[in-house]
This record gives sequence, structure tokens and C-alpha cells, in this order.
Amino acid sequence: MKQRANRYNRYDIIVVGAGHAGCEAAASAANLGSHVLLITMNMTNMGQMSCNPSIGGVAKGQIVREIDALGGLTGEISDATMIQFRMLNLSKGPAMWSPRAQNDRTLFSIEWRQRLERIQNLDFWQDSVTDLIVEKGRAAGVTTFMGITFYAESVILANGTFLNGIIHIGEKQFQGGRMGERSSKDLTENLKGFGLESNRMKTGTPVRVDGRTLDFAKMTEQPGDPIPGKFSFLNTPVLKNQRSCYLTFTSEEVHDILKTGFEKSPLFTGRIKGTGPRYCPSIEDKIERFADKERHQLFIEPEGWETAEYYVNGFSSSLPEEVQFAALRKVKGFEHARFFRPGYAIEYDYFPPNQLSFSLESKVIEHLYLAGQINGTTGYEEAAAQGFMAGINAHLKLQGREPFILKRSEAYIGVLIDDLITKGTEEPYRMFTSRAEYRILLRQDNADQRLTRKAHELGLASDNRLKALNEKYASIEILIDFLKKTSIAPEEANSMLDRCGTAQLSQGTKLVTLLLRPQISIKDMIRDLPPVNEFVEKCTGCVTEVIEEAEIQIKYEGYIKKEQEIADKLSRLEHMPLDPGVDYHQLKSLSSEAREKLSHVRPETIGQAARISGVSPADISVLIVHLGR
Repeated sequence: MKQRANRYNRYDIIVVGAGHAGCEAAASAANLGSHVLLITMNMTNMGQMSCNPSIGGVAKGQIVREIDALGGLTGEISDATMIQFRMLNLSKGPAMWSPRAQNDRTLFSIEWRQRLERIQNLDFWQDSVTDLIVEKGRAAGVTTFMGITFYAESVILANGTFLNGIIHIGEKQFQGGRMGERSSKDLTENLKGFGLESNRMKTGTPVRVDGRTLDFAKMTEQPGDPIPGKFSFLNTPVLKNQRSCYLTFTSEEVHDILKTGFEKSPLFTGRIKGTGPRYCPSIEDKIERFADKERHQLFIEPEGWETAEYYVNGFSSSLPEEVQFAALRKVKGFEHARFFRPGYAIEYDYFPPNQLSFSLESKVIEHLYLAGQINGTTGYEEAAAQGFMAGINAHLKLQGREPFILKRSEAYIGVLIDDLITKGTEEPYRMFTSRAEYRILLRQDNADQRLTRKAHELGLASDNRLKALNEKYASIEILIDFLKKTSIAPEEANSMLDRCGTAQLSQGTKLVTLLLRPQISIKDMIRDLPPVNEFVEKCTGCVTEVIEEAEIQIKYEGYIKKEQEIADKLSRLEHMPLDPGVDYHQLKSLSSEAREKLSHVRPETIGQAARISGVSPADISVLIVHLGR
């Protein structure tokens, strides 16, 4: 990396936008050694939780643990600011377990700013970017609203919902990137002038209410886990006190009131042109699409430790505010509710992500990277993952090193980016466990095992962190080895087997054989079998996460092995490169749809080509023959 420039306006990398993508991008690039400038419209809103005050959830929690395992900051900041923790889907297999936290919205943003300000190579500028500077086909800097030019070797755009953002509330509409903040008007046209394609999307956010006016006794309390977990694999603080969320429901009366506003809804009158999120629809959209449903869930979530503000999860709306308020007051517990602000929809520009390479670099403009909602995704976690990867790859390119690409079998982050680049998206993309074909391998509990060694090679994980990882998995192997080698007699085990509702032993057996029974957990064995209890007591490394990981590896060993074999077989296709200049229209043996799709996406490997919708196995055979295989 070059020596840090003396001129204030020259940097290695410029990051535009300080949302979840921009913050992770700036941190990863600067921590690797690049001199970074982070430009944001409002320095008091870094890492702002624009929608619900939570981190994680189904598949999203896995992404946060992956970011942490790689040396990113979202997990640490969530741990430092959480007010509740829950592990979702514990009734299902461990591939589905997903950590989720409620966070203090204000503290989360403050913590992000403080962490970023501690990074020596990172500078800040409060302004709006209006133009990208392009010289000889590569990004060279930006110009701001105040007319200042900053130069850089690479630029990362993480503009969120701010590009030509329009806020809709009933028949009212006004410009804004989010409530109370202006949108960015000029950058889209500037980028289109260089050959990038843009489109429109829509998202929404619910009303905020005054918790002092709610009757929580009429709702169902949703407490956190009795023993709360956390996201980071580091020694972050464990939550001691928690705030509860609450569950209530809409009703047919509520729906009838909401319907009175449909004629003024921008969603139904056509004023909103952008496509909205399929899996997080507005309340009016849910009523329309699921007309047979008499009620819908509402989760009432606190916004922080010291505030009375609550977020009404499930009541996203762009209906007139008076309709929103009248309907909500018919919900149990909301009879006397007062409101801080209405829900609203926001429509904004995005750039279809199949215009990017797997490093998130533009195929049109070299050294330009895009990350977050500008790529058509929704969710803090998806944005943070893209920003983190864009920051790494922008730095690596300046070093003349190969890009850092995660495979689908290595991380949910790999699934996310591969889906975006290969398939594109015409609606806000949200991660689900069902999108990952290797989800038994991609569990939240083993993210450090999968990724921390890679982070150490990059320079984002310290030697101490790698040492802690090795010690942890050495302890897991010691515990597994003990369970595989140690036998238990019937008279020692049968009382426990009775309590657990499973057949008694007639002869001695290995402990691991007992643990393979679905009715038996390792906690049962520690509680009821003295040999196991004594071993764990003496094993200094056998902490809770080590014990849980050992049990998962034993119970799911066959499934894990089978899935890894499949991943290894398919990886051979993944490593067969395609010539980026090949003219697919000249390969007449391909179907016409395949020629069209391949020409548009320009896949880098056979594996990527095989995942493109409309490209058949027969088309893949043609490509393999073309490669001389």
C-alpha cells in the first residue's frame, strides 16, 4: 500500500454511505491497511437501524456470526448494545438454529461511530456525493454536494435507500432517504451515463408508538432466552438483564378500517412503481394477498433501554396516517396508544447486481464496488456482509492480490453474493436458510471453524484469535474422543434412559452410542452419568459452546459427511473457468434461452453457469465439451 498521502483529498479507497454496508466496508478496508475516507450525509447516524431495532434472525443470524468469524464488527456491536437475545428454531435441527437480538437503536449507532473512530487509517467527511469520477474506464474519485473533489484508487458505493428516494404516506409523497433525511438526487444519472443500468425498488417501515400508552397486560409477553447467548466468538459481554417483546394480533375490525384507506394507498393506486419485498409485505398488502386470514401477528419491540418508543413489527404501511392510527387503536393493548410517527413506504433506485463480479466490483467501471441495498437486497445483515466483502476486495485489488471469494459451501455470505451475481434480483433480496443447499455445513455454531483461518490469512484475525480457535476445537476433539472410547454399564445408565423415555441397556455400550439416540442429550449425560460429569469438570476447555458443538458433530456426523461429499463433487465444476470473452451466440448447440442468459450474466465458471435460471444440464454439457473436457 502506498504511503498515506499528505493531501487531504487523496485516499486509497472512498466509501460512500455509512449504513451497515458502508460501515463494514470502511472498517475492513482500513483494518487491512488502506487509507479510507468514509463519506456520509449525517455522522450522527452511522450504522443507523432504519427499520426494526434488531440484528439476526433466520439465516441472518448465521451471516452475522460469519462476519464476526471473519473479523467484521456487526456481531461485536450487537453484543455491546443488545437488550434481548433469543435463539430461534431450537425445536428444529441445528442447521436451522438462528441467533437474534433486540438492540438499543441509539446505542447501536453510537457504538458504530466510536468503533470506527478508533481505526487509525479511517477518515470521515459529512456530505453528499453527487458524481463519480471515472478516468480511462476506472473509478478515480467522487465530487460532493459542496463541490469538493476527493480522489481515490477505488470507490465503494453503499448508498442504501438514498438514491432518488421518495417517501410515501397516503397521498403525500416527498423526497427522502429515510424519514427526516434528504435523498441523493444526482448520482444515479451520473452512473447511468457511464453505462450502468438502474431500476426501482420499494420498502417500508411501521409506525412507532409510545410504550407508556400501551396495555401490555392484554398482550403475550415474549421474553429472551433464560441463558442469553451472543453473536461474537470473541469475549464480548454476556447480557445479564433483558427487556421483553410482546405479541398481539390484528382483527377483522382492524382490517376493515385499513381498507378504508386503500383508495389513497400509493401501493394500490400505482404511484409506487418499485417492487416491494415479497417476504416482508406491508399490512395492506397482507390483507389483500391473504384475504382468508382473520388476523395477523404484531410483535411489539422496545427501541432501547431508556426510551418509551416501541416498534410495531408486522404493521409496515404507507396508508394515510389517520387510517394507520385509527386501525391500530382497535388492536388489543393499543386502545389508548399515542404515536411518535406513522409508517411509510420508501421508493429508491438500485443497480441490478448481475452487473458485478463476485468481488462486488463493477463489470462496467473498474475499481468501482457496490454493496448493500444499492444491489437490491434488504436487511442490515445482508448489507453488512456485502460491505465487508467489498472493503476486503477493494483493498486486495490495490495490493495486486486475488479477490477474496467465498463459495456456497463455505458461507451464507457466499450464497448471498452468488445468488445476486448469478441470478440477479427484481425484488428486495432476503436471505433464508432454504436458499443454502449446504445448510448442515453452514451452521451458526461453526462459523469460526469455517472462516477464522481465512480471516487470519487475510490479516483480519489476530494470532490470539487463531490460537483461541485451535484450542476450542482441540477441546471438542478431546470430548468427542472420550465419548467414543468410554463404555457405560447398564446399571449406570438405565435410570437415565428411563427418565428420557428410551430403551434400557442389557449390556455395556459406548457413551457415543447412547448420545446418538434422539431422546438423549449430552446435558442429560452430564447430569446423570458420573463418568461424564467428572470428565467435563476436569476438562478446562469444556465450556458450554464446546459441549454443544461436540454433540452436534456426533449426532449429525453422517449428514455432515454426506453433504461435504456432495459439495466436494460440485466444487469441481465450480473451478472450471469460462472464457469471459466467449461468444455464446456462436454455440448453436446451446438452447436459445441459455445463449441469451449466458450472454447477459457472463458467468465466470461452469458452476456459476449451472445456477443460472434457464440454463439446463444439457447446456452445461455443451459448455464442458466446448472447454475440451
